[in-house]
Amino acid sequence: MRKGAGRMGDLDPGLMDATEALDGIGSAIGRTPLVTLSRLFREETFRVYGKLEMMNPGGSAKDRPALRIIREAIRSGDIRRGTTVIESSSGNMAVSLAQICRGLGLRFICVVDPRTTESHLRLIRLLGGEVELVSSPDPVSGDYLPARIERVKQLQRQIGNGYWTNQYGNPNNYLAHYETTMPEMMEALPRIDYLFCGVSSCGTIRGCAERLKDGGLPTTIVAVDAAGSVIFGGAKGTRKFPGLGAAMVPPIARAELIDRIVYATERECVDMCRELLRSEGILAGASSGGVLAAIRSLRDDIPPGSVCAAILPDRGDRYLDTVYNDEWVANNV
Repeated sequence: MRKGAGRMGDLDPGLMDATEALDGIGSAIGRTPLVTLSRLFREETFRVYGKLEMMNPGGSAKDRPALRIIREAIRSGDIRRGTTVIESSSGNMAVSLAQICRGLGLRFICVVDPRTTESHLRLIRLLGGEVELVSSPDPVSGDYLPARIERVKQLQRQIGNGYWTNQYGNPNNYLAHYETTMPEMMEALPRIDYLFCGVSSCGTIRGCAERLKDGGLPTTIVAVDAAGSVIFGGAKGTRKFPGLGAAMVPPIARAELIDRIVYATERECVDMCRELLRSEGILAGASSGGVLAAIRSLRDDIPPGSVCAAILPDRGDRYLDTVYNDEWVANNV
């Protein structure tokens, strides 16, 4: 009997084996390096370790929830052979899903908006994903995210056999980090006094924070949000970079798990990304710059000898035309 298929699975050619998701590229997801950032923070009395999620095969932390969501949907029978997978994404989740769906022979459609970088769009299409661009924001909120979600629902109705992975509300988003990301860091470090994590869908921070809290650990959880994001009640504003902040409170968010909130500006994201590259030789994405800027902003509050873990969500080659482009920065930040 095939795992995840049930006794009738062998008689139903439409069902898939959930273990297929763990074969091939899926087997390479996770176990990313945790490195010291001793040069970037050489003047500090505390230590900082960066979790390089950019080393996942899809280039970001989104590989983890993408894999778990697809695997569990296959196990439950929500994804079958011939199912079309649909998601709303600013970029990284779409790349991760496109990669996994390609390996499984599943059709994938991603709904994006104008903030998605050209690099992300090229990657999605190269991996076999189809792109649906929402060019006008939601008329009520003035933001693109509600408009993207509405388009996802329209596609579900039109296609009939579409499955929405729903990173904003699917518990497998945060469970992926609860079961993999946080245990990896806990295994690598003797203790973690501070965890710095960017927020968007809130899957990473919820999964990591719940794992720490369930373990009874006294780690201070620091959420790094974008200036202009409303996740924690901030004033809504324009955001240039995808992947940090949101125009709504994600259903899976749990604010009570957060000890401190730090807002990062786009200028801080750019400056810290470039400083990370100069000092450590690490080419990271915009959100990583925001996370590192948050550490620097709290430098006077962090006791000497503390151990800080920072999750660096993605790699910077997708931001060569923005974060690392002097002309773009001069005109937009």
